[in-house]
Amino acid sequence: MNDLKIKVCGMREPINIQALASFPIDYMGFIFYEKSARYIAELPTISIPDRIKKTGVFVNAENTYVDHIIAQGLQAVQLHGQESPVFCQEVKKACVEVIKAFGIGADTRWEALAPYVGIVDYFLFDTSSPQHGGTGRTFDWGLLKNYPYDVPYFLSGGLDLTNIPSALTITDERLVGLDINSKFEVKPGLKDIDKLKQVLKIIKHEQI
Repeated sequence: MNDLKIKVCGMREPINIQALASFPIDYMGFIFYEKSARYIAELPTISIPDRIKKTGVFVNAENTYVDHIIAQGLQAVQLHGQESPVFCQEVKKACVEVIKAFGIGADTRWEALAPYVGIVDYFLFDTSSPQHGGTGRTFDWGLLKNYPYDVPYFLSGGLDLTNIPSALTITDERLVGLDINSKFEVKPGLKDIDKLKQVLKIIKHEQI
């Protein structure tokens, strides 16, 4: 397996963000969805190294709002609702990476992803739920064997210290990254830095 990209999502607290900025991660996610326990209204002005892509997470937001936040300095946008392929194309015009999230379950219809192929940069596969992520639950990764497209994807949903070693054994070159969030928190929006050090050591084989 190639080196996996690491996305830490749901960041909010300034001191927490500063600490994480020194770690070997690739994406730092900020959730601009008011119903989320990790909601943040504006992109933090804290200095984050260029090697870490500031990622805004939106759920069925207006295009004008997404553009407003992109202008604050995003390098990637994750769309976690029912956003259309046309909407994704509009976001791409801002020259950011577009990650389209889909909830995966036994009733997943893979053909529903077809209109997004060639438009989005990545898919993100999370546990299917009405609350648009943040459940802390995993889905059956065996379902990914039926994924029929070439678009690379991030794995999300309940990733923690106990199951990430199993995720690292998935032999699919399209799996390019892991999205970690609620299982590495002290409380919503506040990450457990020690746990993140442990998981990065596992994934990156590095001592932080």
